[in-house]
Amino acid sequence: MKKSYAALAFIMCIGASAGYAQQTAVPFLLIAPDARASSMGETGTGLSDDAAAMYWNVGGLAYQKKPELFMTYSRWLPQFGASDLFYGYIDGVKEMPDWGGTAGLNMTWLNLGQFEMRSPDNQYLGTFRSFEFALAGAYGTKLSTDVGFGMQLRYIYSSLAPQGSGQEQGHGIGQSVSFDLGVLWRPDSLVLFDAIDLSKVISVGLTLTNVGPKITYIDAAQADPLPTNLRLGLAYKAVHDDYNDLTFTADFAKLMVHSTSTGSDPLPKSLITAWESQDSISLAQTIQTSLGAEYIYDNVVALRAGYFYESPQVGGRNFLTFGAGLRYDIYSLDFSYISTFQPNDPLANTLRFTLGFDFE
Repeated sequence: MKKSYAALAFIMCIGASAGYAQQTAVPFLLIAPDARASSMGETGTGLSDDAAAMYWNVGGLAYQKKPELFMTYSRWLPQFGASDLFYGYIDGVKEMPDWGGTAGLNMTWLNLGQFEMRSPDNQYLGTFRSFEFALAGAYGTKLSTDVGFGMQLRYIYSSLAPQGSGQEQGHGIGQSVSFDLGVLWRPDSLVLFDAIDLSKVISVGLTLTNVGPKITYIDAAQADPLPTNLRLGLAYKAVHDDYNDLTFTADFAKLMVHSTSTGSDPLPKSLITAWESQDSISLAQTIQTSLGAEYIYDNVVALRAGYFYESPQVGGRNFLTFGAGLRYDIYSLDFSYISTFQPNDPLANTLRFTLGFDFE
């Protein structure tokens, strides 16, 4: 497929969050990477019980004892009908007893396809390919019997174009580094009002992700911030017996970016100013809400559903999610589907497929 610079800019603007994330570079870091959590309304911060914890809550690695490998593929923005626009994610974890915790590695890839290069007077100058990727290493350990803590370091590479357009100097290639922090609490003992026992059935997670310096493409004055994100997540295991597991989840996320007339505030200032109202947008309107549910029968068949809401003032993503999973021996296969309320929504009919290996 061949597209122009204008098409590339359009795709980048709506690639992850079609409004608020326009204030940041590399929005592909906000794309939910696994079909399981994606089908649960894009929730996972309070659950984080598999290798995908490196995205949702790296603190969840502290509880993982099994070596796992997951691979995800999705045609991105299928409404465009572009076969070379796709998203990929691979991750693996392994317990390291000598280190006192669990380590993991992951790679995220967004292929944006082939584009035409044009001069200011619309002369054809050839083609180029655009893509972005991130490589990360993570480690999680327990701070106590029911509190897990994790940290992740990431290298980010974004290749949008080989050179600037018009009179711009430099090129459309940027690099940066970032880190994530995560805490997951799974109480061993929690009884409310001497009547409601939530021990070992509820978990609460808190993460701060994509914390790092801005990315520069053309010059430092035009540098864009990373999509630093704060997430609070809850998970409640309502049913757990020999054959049935039913879990409910909820996530609340806020982009920690504050735009000004001259650009955006740098870190760590933005961690404070992001809580201020921006362009008549209230604080409540900047918080994304996600709800999900998962039912597993006999640890073999899984059915999932969820709901994702984002205020129209900051992007307006609003959709239902559905999915299923199948496990056999060491293998698992999950898929998710996005059902939007507007048929022309760029995310409509997005499918994700995740193939997993549980080597234990």
